[in-house]
Amino acid sequence: MSTNETTEPNLGYQFGTFGGVFTPSILTILGVVLFMSAGGVIGQAGVISSILILFIAKSITLLTGASIAAISTNSEVKGGGAYFLISRSLGPESGGAIGLTLFLAQTLSVPFYILGFTEALTLALPNTNAYFELIAYTTTSILLVINLLGASWAIKAQYFILSALILSIFVFMGGAALQFSPERFIENLSPNYSQVGDQMMSFWSAFAIYFPAVTGIMTGVNMSGDLKSPSTSIPKGTFYAIFVGGLIYLIEIILCAGAQSRDQLKDHFYSTLLDQSLFDLTFIVIIGVFAASISSALGSLMGAPRILQALARDDIFRTLTPFGKGIGHTDEPRRGLLLTTAITFVVLWWAMGQREQGGQALNIVGSILTMFFLYAYGMTNIAAFAESFSRNPSFRPRFKWFHWSTALLGTLGCFMAALLIQWQIALLAIAVIMTLFLYVKQRVLSTTYGDVRRGFYYSRMRENLLKLNNQPNHPKNWRPNTLVLTGNPHNRNVLTQYALWLESRRGIATLVEIIVGSFKECMPKRIEAQERLDQFINENQFEAFSEVLVSQDFDQAALALVQCHALGPLKPNLLMLGWPSSSERSIPTFNLIKVARQLKVSSVILIDRGLPPADTSEMKRIDIWWRGRENGSLMLILTYLLCHNIEWSKHHVRVLRAIKGTEDQVSAEQDLNSILYESRIKGEAKVVHIQKDFKTTLLKESHDASVVFLGFRIEQNTDQAQSLHQHFSELLDGLPTTLLVHSSGEADLLV
Repeated sequence: MSTNETTEPNLGYQFGTFGGVFTPSILTILGVVLFMSAGGVIGQAGVISSILILFIAKSITLLTGASIAAISTNSEVKGGGAYFLISRSLGPESGGAIGLTLFLAQTLSVPFYILGFTEALTLALPNTNAYFELIAYTTTSILLVINLLGASWAIKAQYFILSALILSIFVFMGGAALQFSPERFIENLSPNYSQVGDQMMSFWSAFAIYFPAVTGIMTGVNMSGDLKSPSTSIPKGTFYAIFVGGLIYLIEIILCAGAQSRDQLKDHFYSTLLDQSLFDLTFIVIIGVFAASISSALGSLMGAPRILQALARDDIFRTLTPFGKGIGHTDEPRRGLLLTTAITFVVLWWAMGQREQGGQALNIVGSILTMFFLYAYGMTNIAAFAESFSRNPSFRPRFKWFHWSTALLGTLGCFMAALLIQWQIALLAIAVIMTLFLYVKQRVLSTTYGDVRRGFYYSRMRENLLKLNNQPNHPKNWRPNTLVLTGNPHNRNVLTQYALWLESRRGIATLVEIIVGSFKECMPKRIEAQERLDQFINENQFEAFSEVLVSQDFDQAALALVQCHALGPLKPNLLMLGWPSSSERSIPTFNLIKVARQLKVSSVILIDRGLPPADTSEMKRIDIWWRGRENGSLMLILTYLLCHNIEWSKHHVRVLRAIKGTEDQVSAEQDLNSILYESRIKGEAKVVHIQKDFKTTLLKESHDASVVFLGFRIEQNTDQAQSLHQHFSELLDGLPTTLLVHSSGEADLLV
């Protein structure tokens, strides 16, 4: 399966936060609903319920915005917007299903906004009503031409549209403020639901009509491939649009409820807005309506083809492959644009029939649109929830105002709202998404019998191991699968505790004891050691596995263990052991570490100086001595994992680099700060000058740390093992517990 990562690189348009995210988002938010549909909702639901509807809708988009911000600040974001974020988190099955949903949601937005524009035009100019169909089709054609010229032209056009829209909002709200009556406002506080077309209005049907007012946040996200800095622009632009849009809609509810009667709100909202325009500047409001609806349609017409292009390039649906091709150095999704326009014409043709039959085409399309966006937002929140709740070490978003519980709340809000609006259609939509999911997945479920729980666990484990075995290994998915040479764990409690802290419930830890002797003679000892090890794990409530080996030679057993201890793809990638007790033992120990590296297994050697105080309220300090990314990447990742244990909840991380007098301190500090920023790990960068020798500097800086991380490199010549052991034994004398890290290079800090 191809992905965006394999496509030819392109620079896109390099838009900034304002032009690339905020402008298209706010223009889509301040669209048809603001001028055409909001009054009907206020008149039906009343002020209190309308504010509640706005609050629920904005809460959903705010929570979704937090999920988008978390994912987009965690890794590189490419073309495809929300689809790219979801598919890279939940995988191609969910990505394919929700990708089509997102594309259809954005595509249906185009005829929705064009219908709003056409209705506004025919209401402002009644003589044009006979040309309703022609106006809608002509408008679509003009928008197509603008997009064919390129997104840069569309963005430039939106700047002028934004100016007109701001002026229009000022005129109609200013007029409403002058007409404001406290008595009328009080009369409009409570709901007054009535029949609209064939439907009896209710709180949730009003919510369905109103929700498109908050769906514009995806428009800016969908421009991800054309942004200069997506990880910065997407969170900022999205939240700015959410808050500005929410404030404007809240002011509209309050002012219009006090400026218009119930009947005017329900049946003549737009014409009353025109009549109440500030200084009789009716034409300004009309221009604003046109600007709002046209810009929203323009933004959706830009976003939908980009989702389709990213979906096609992932080669999930073979029939969509032709739509992955881009045009020119900016990679314009021309084919997707033509398909989106064609669907728009079909929906408009259907809407014309509904209009002739007296149907509420705008409200119908708006309700369908709401359902699509609710599911799209729900899946976006699921993606963020899965990343965070799975405790993947690579999930380190720079956006800190996020927690898996906010994503879960956003998910529940979306699906509950969909069910309350119209549960039949909501369940049908779920069925369609699941069908797409299963189509992409193309697998056969197997059933096992016997013990229900064990059979289920075994079946799922087998299936997942087989799937994991076929997945390419990637540094982003690195998790510590640790072999810990504990021996009798009661005698090496510090090593065991640090091993479990570094695993941090993200990976798998196996505590190993090797018994030297013949298997026949040592079998009773093996059983006793296994029971002791299991009891130790259970008593301490450690989440770890146990392994006991019997061998005539300790070192040969350790080498065999590193090579063979695996269950399919779950192979060890981290070896933890204690510092050799003598220089003679350093030769086989260092040889084991070299073999481990050849097997792509990193090593951590612990120099035991005891555990830090158990008091979680005490600030703990972690010192990392940086000498480059060779071992530094793994040291920072392990530090990140260590800090996610409750015992280390209050911590201070220092990344130190020792330099000699001739080196540039400013440049060194900039390098360290850049590393901390890119790795998304909070800490202090400190550059220290070596005054006498490195040992003196090391002891001076880190003698009072809680734990120290140092890189450790073993030379190929084993004859130097004893001198290396002596050197480090002297170097580390006087330090607290120290972890010497020897990386295989598999863990990449900057993914």
